[in-house]
This record gives sequence, structure tokens and C-alpha cells, in this order.
Amino acid sequence: MRTQINRIIAASIASISVVSPSLAEQMPLNEVSHIHGISFDLSKPGSVLLATHYGVFRANSDGVAETVSTDASDYMGFSPDPSDGGRLLASGHPGQGGSMGVILSTDGGASWQKIADGVGGPVDFHAMSISRADPRVIYGTYGGIQVSRDGGATWSVAGPGPEKVIDLAASSAATDTVYAGTVGGLMRSTDAGKTWALFGPGQPVPLVEATADGALFVFFAGTGLFRLPTDGKWEALASDFGERYILHLAADPADAAHLVAVTDESAVLESRDGGKTWQGFGK
Repeated sequence: MRTQINRIIAASIASISVVSPSLAEQMPLNEVSHIHGISFDLSKPGSVLLATHYGVFRANSDGVAETVSTDASDYMGFSPDPSDGGRLLASGHPGQGGSMGVILSTDGGASWQKIADGVGGPVDFHAMSISRADPRVIYGTYGGIQVSRDGGATWSVAGPGPEKVIDLAASSAATDTVYAGTVGGLMRSTDAGKTWALFGPGQPVPLVEATADGALFVFFAGTGLFRLPTDGKWEALASDFGERYILHLAADPADAAHLVAVTDESAVLESRDGGKTWQGFGK
């Protein structure tokens, strides 16, 4: 179990030393590595955006990835605004080192500007989530759980948060409810990050994602992908991932059954049946 936990943490937050792929304008999708986030690209149907250690890429259905951002920065905490598909938030590290704080793109990831330092920053949010219940409410992890209630302009510390957080997901139904995927299991807070309680089995959770239909997707390490609909009854989806883990997931705004995901091996996957079966993106 210790090896599995260390692998999850390493896959989600560690840096690797390889030649930056962002130097190429186009490359095979399977050569894009160290992916920190994924979202559907509303400006180009059939494509998805990938936030990586080496910039932002667009993955097309033909298996080709192309650069979107003009630099090779490390984009972490990547979060699309559910109220405006062209508005993206992120954090991370610029190519020359240091931390970005909270940054904003209004052109699908091509250019970015800093909108806040965060508390104790410039912050480096490894996980960040925008509430679908109120997109002005955003949660991030840096020195505990930070929260913004004005779209990212100002931040406050809600509390220390759970131990060893890997992922965050703001509830789609209630602005003060937020979930954390941790090494110790899925945690839930109903008071905007001040206090937390275990929500489900105590297995490592590398992924938690809330979708527009009110559902919650959770990957339990060693078990597989589950969905929690609004009726509160867990639904088992896919369990044939072997030693792989899903680290990031996004649902198509136009089709809730159309999902894309990224594994710990940086494989980009696609499901057309709500997460029950998966194949390589675009295949």
C-alpha cells in the first residue's frame, strides 16, 4: 500500500526531467507527458485542452497534440470556469522558476495574466476547483485550504485541510461543500473547508470531480471509478485499470455521458457511456 500511495503522490505533484515537448508546435498525443489537468475545448469541438508541466496543449481527435500556450510554464491547479468555457484558471510555476500565483486566461489558454498572489503567495495551487453552484467561489490548496468568493481576486485561509491532499472538487450543489481526494480516502467539508470528515472507504483517492449534472466521480485506488449521483447511491463504473489510476477527468458540457480522463501514465482516455468503458482519446 505504501508503494501505491507514493506512486499516486509522485504522479500528481512531482516534477520529471525530460526534454520539454512545448518546443514543437505539433507532436503525437502519446508524447505529451506530465499532465496536470484536462478540459473540453469549446472553441474547437472534438478537442480537449491539456495543462502540463510544459505548457498548455490541444489534443485533437486525430491523435495529434498542438501547443496552445506561448511558453513552457508548469500549469497546475488547472480549472475551467463552468460559467464561461473560454475562461480558465490555473497556478503553478513559470519556466524561469518561482510560483505563478493565481493566473487567468480568457482565450482558451493561449495567454495568461496573474490576478492574485493568494495568501502567503505567490501561491502554487497543486489542486484548485471552481464551484458550479457559484463560479465566484474557488478552492485551492496552499498552506491549507484557501477560498476565494470573488472569482479569484482575493483569498483567505479556511483551515489546515486534510492530510496529503491530491485533488479537490467543489460541490455542484452547495457552495460551502467541497471534497478532497487524499491518500487517506475521500474527505468532505460542508463548512467551506474549515472542518473535514471521511466520506466513504479509507482508500487512497487520486481523483474527485463534480460535474454539471450534480454527480461526483471518484477513483478509489485498487478498486476503480465510481459515480455518486444526486440520489446518493454509489454506482460502480470501471474497474479494469490494473495498476493505473485516473488523476484528472472532465465531462463534455454538451453530453454528460462523454468523458475524458488522464491516467498516472499520462494516457488520455475517452468514454462515451458515462465512464463504464474507456479507450484511447479519438480512437
